[in-house]
Amino acid sequence: MPGRGQEQQRTRDLGGVSCAALQRAVACLDEAAWTEKPYRQEMFNVHSSTQSIVLCFIDLEAWPRIAVARDVGWDRLGETAQPVMDEIVARSYEPGGVVIRSMAVRLPAGARITPHVDEHGSLRLSHRIHLPLTTNPRVRFFIDGVPHRFEPGRAVEVNNQLSHSVMNDGPDDRVHFIFDYLPPGQLAGPGVARSSLEL
Repeated sequence: MPGRGQEQQRTRDLGGVSCAALQRAVACLDEAAWTEKPYRQEMFNVHSSTQSIVLCFIDLEAWPRIAVARDVGWDRLGETAQPVMDEIVARSYEPGGVVIRSMAVRLPAGARITPHVDEHGSLRLSHRIHLPLTTNPRVRFFIDGVPHRFEPGRAVEVNNQLSHSVMNDGPDDRVHFIFDYLPPGQLAGPGVARSSLEL
């Protein structure tokens, strides 16, 4: 959905994904892993109620130069997350692009993410992919005011240029694996330089 030629398309179903190993790896994480590095929660107020384990992240200050580096979560989840990302990209997108962000994100029971639009240039140009790992029937993901329920093990691209929010009114935490894929066509775009890829 980069370029937003289909502005009103809220989601794109990417199908079931072989992610049992990633689900197990996330389930086995100790509680300290979720609070080890609260950068994302502190940097983006809208995500203050979430807990994140970041595998890789783009340097926002360097944009439009693409500087992607592994973060602490890579050692915890990279081995099981990489095949999942590879499967989704190979099946659904043009090869040759770059994963510029990847993370496991937990929204605790009773918590919410307030309505927002992802504004950074890198977020406007990339595909934002969600893979639910654990959820419950009382989680609602609103996109442009429309509620959605996403199934564990089924990937979906979300249009992050529409207002979106999440509420978890259930008794269990919701965990999504999220990554942003910048396609090769955007790498060739004006001002975007593929450099400093430390992955």
